[in-house]
Amino acid sequence: MAFLIAILIALGFLAPNFFRYNNIMNVLLQASLLGLLATGMTVVMIVGGIDLSLPANTAISAVLGALAMKATGNWALGALIMVGTGALIGSINGLAVARLKMIPFVVTLAMMTVISGTSVWITNSLSISQLPETFVDLFAARPFFRVPITVLVVAVLAVIVSILMRSSIIGRWAYAVGINDRAARVARVPIERVVLASYVFSGLMAGITAILLTARLGSASANMGNDGVVLDVVSACVVGGVSIYGGSGRILGALLGALLITVLSNAMNLIGVSFYLSLVIKGVVIIAFVAADRRKEARQ
Repeated sequence: MAFLIAILIALGFLAPNFFRYNNIMNVLLQASLLGLLATGMTVVMIVGGIDLSLPANTAISAVLGALAMKATGNWALGALIMVGTGALIGSINGLAVARLKMIPFVVTLAMMTVISGTSVWITNSLSISQLPETFVDLFAARPFFRVPITVLVVAVLAVIVSILMRSSIIGRWAYAVGINDRAARVARVPIERVVLASYVFSGLMAGITAILLTARLGSASANMGNDGVVLDVVSACVVGGVSIYGGSGRILGALLGALLITVLSNAMNLIGVSFYLSLVIKGVVIIAFVAADRRKEARQ
């Protein structure tokens, strides 16, 4: 939080245009979309896993849903396909990790490769546009003071998921599995079901992101799941205090991390920092926060 405040103060001197209303709304919109994926990633990381396929899942869910909408003109069917595809891919990841005991990093990296290639193959690297106007108008609306509906959706979801993770039995189970899966097994926590549920939830977040991002852009493409998005999602979680070792982290922290990463990217763009240098800076930020997390873990 202090880091975010420091960046905002610096922007007041280096890039006053940052504080224009339109730019702030744009930053909130981008941070919200990143925050959705970070919310899914947070739940998976709490149980001790990771889901590198989230952005690629978003892309293929968007592509399949957009193709359905374009073919039938039915926006509701397209939205349902996006959510269903996201959950299906999440469940495949979850089954591989929970039942087959495969390494989460390897499984989700392989899934990312498979579905990224599938998205490109289906679309021939072209965008799918001319979607139903009702779909775009509904999910890209700005109902209150020009605040995007995406921001409102993410805020509501964040509150619900935070309450569930803090107060529900499955939330306590998730933290227990992440802290010590052997102790959780002794305590009769259904570890496989908890891990599977975390990946299904992550996939659902990818599907919802696909809906909102497709409506915002008015099109869907395989480029939605580029490699840079994976870096941003992981960065948001780590910067937001989600432990890469499992058992620790909050949804609100991940959302603040998403906001910080988005502000940092927007600031570097306004200042004129090159794209490649911005990647270097993001990488340094991740390393710094991972090191801090490791020291905290060692002290505990």
